[in-house]
Amino acid sequence: MIRDIRAAIFDLDGTLVDSLGLWEFFWSMFGEKYLGDPSFRPDPADDRAYRTQPVAASMLHAHEKYGLGATGEALMAESDEIMLDFYANRVETKPGVRELLAYFSKRGVRMCIASATSRDLLEVALRHCGIDGYFETFFSCADLGVGKDKPDVFLIAADYLGAKPEEICVFEDSALAVQTAAGIGMRTVGIYDRNNYGQEVLRATAMEYIAEGESLARLIPKE
Repeated sequence: MIRDIRAAIFDLDGTLVDSLGLWEFFWSMFGEKYLGDPSFRPDPADDRAYRTQPVAASMLHAHEKYGLGATGEALMAESDEIMLDFYANRVETKPGVRELLAYFSKRGVRMCIASATSRDLLEVALRHCGIDGYFETFFSCADLGVGKDKPDVFLIAADYLGAKPEEICVFEDSALAVQTAAGIGMRTVGIYDRNNYGQEVLRATAMEYIAEGESLARLIPKE
C-alpha cells in the first residue's frame, strides 16, 4: 500500500511519538488544583475534541466550561510549561517509526508533519527523538486556526509536497483525522494509541491499521 506513494503526511502525537497520556496528566493535575478533584475528566465528547484541535482552543474551552485556571490564557500558559518539559526531555517514538522513516527517506518519499501541536513543541519533540531531519516542514493547526475535522491542513501539506491526494499517505491515530483525509482521496494508515478514542472507527476507516502491539515497520515491503 505504501510502495508507490510519492509523499507522506504524519501526525505527531499518538502517531510518531507516545505522548497522548499527557492529557490524562493534565486533567488529574488541573482537576486537583482548581476543583479539588484529581479524578476529574471532561465529558468524553469534549476530551475527544481537545486532543485533535489546537491546544489554545482546548484550554480556553476547558476554562470556560469546567472552571479550570484563572483564565483560558493562564491555563494555556501552565500547559505550555508542562508540555515543553515533556517534549524536550521525556517523549519517545512509537514502535517502528525510525525504520519506516528511514525506508521512506531512502526511496525519496517527501515527508512533512501536520499536527494540532504548536510548531515550537513540534520542533522540540522531533529534535529530542532525533527524527527531525526526515521532515521537510511542519504544518500546525494552531497556525491555521482550524482542526482536522476540516481538510485545510492536509490540502496545504499536499500542495507543498507537490503530490496529488491519491499519491499521498496520511498517518494518524485519530479516527476523525483519518476520515477527513480519506474524504479528500488520500491513502490512510490508522495507528492504535491506548489514550485515544474511536479505535473501532479508526480500524474501519483507515486503509491500513497498526493494532495494539504492532509496529509501523510492519508496513515496509519485503524486498
